[in-house]
Amino acid sequence: MQLQIRLRREKKVNRSMPVDIAIFVLLAAAGAFMAVPFVFMISTALKPLDEMFLFPPTFIVRTPTLDNFYDLFLIFANSWVPLSRYIFNTFFVAFLGTAGHVILASMAAYPLAKMNIPGKNFLFGLVVLSLMFASQVTSIPTYLTMTWIGLLNTYWSLIFPAFATSLGLFLMKQFMEQIPDSLLEAAKIDGASEYRIFWKIVMPIVRPAWLTLIIFSFKGLWGTGSGSQGASYIYSEQLKTMDYAFSQILSGGFVRSGPMAAAALIMMIVPVAIFIFTQSNVIQTMSTSGMKD
Repeated sequence: MQLQIRLRREKKVNRSMPVDIAIFVLLAAAGAFMAVPFVFMISTALKPLDEMFLFPPTFIVRTPTLDNFYDLFLIFANSWVPLSRYIFNTFFVAFLGTAGHVILASMAAYPLAKMNIPGKNFLFGLVVLSLMFASQVTSIPTYLTMTWIGLLNTYWSLIFPAFATSLGLFLMKQFMEQIPDSLLEAAKIDGASEYRIFWKIVMPIVRPAWLTLIIFSFKGLWGTGSGSQGASYIYSEQLKTMDYAFSQILSGGFVRSGPMAAAALIMMIVPVAIFIFTQSNVIQTMSTSGMKD
């Protein structure tokens, strides 16, 4: 293993300076292009109302102002449900839903990847098949299930369906298959139980995978309030999430375009911040070739 690492370090790629410059320019242009929507959203949130409706529209704000954010908080200050309640609901649903999804997906993926259980290929085939269905297809069965177990109009009507998302099981199973069987067998010989092997050996090794899964799951739950789940499963205003509350601002017409732009920026900042802090693990998940015997 050390010999392979040393050979990789000694191997050098010969590229000319013009090629390096061309690659840098190409990557810089691609990065700038991808940053355009984010910059435009920030600029729009800082625009005064009269500047939002200029034609032709301006990309960069001319007279930046924080009035949109002030108006947004003023709207909720006059509401009988405070903004802090919506924020708590959003973080509560996103945190529990993400934590439960990561744990259950990892525990279900481990036997599918490392144990000889009958029918595991068939079960995994069903998981792969479920990835083909859009959330709109399963919304009615999920609604009927939540009604049957009596969880409508509760936080759990949003949290429990997130536990069963098949993407996490697929991702964790594929990543766990790359762990050498010899490593797990050595742990069993030393007397480690399956639970200890899972928590002390498997989970630390697949850390980049479950950190990536945290990003995907949190992003989906963070913006679930204004979707079909938030509107159909929760009726009480005190239990609704921040995204749903922000979507109600549109009912005020174009006069509230400024606060809506500020709300969109606030909703985007948290997922982007989480990705920035964990991007190295995401890149490692996508690029790793796994451990080999």
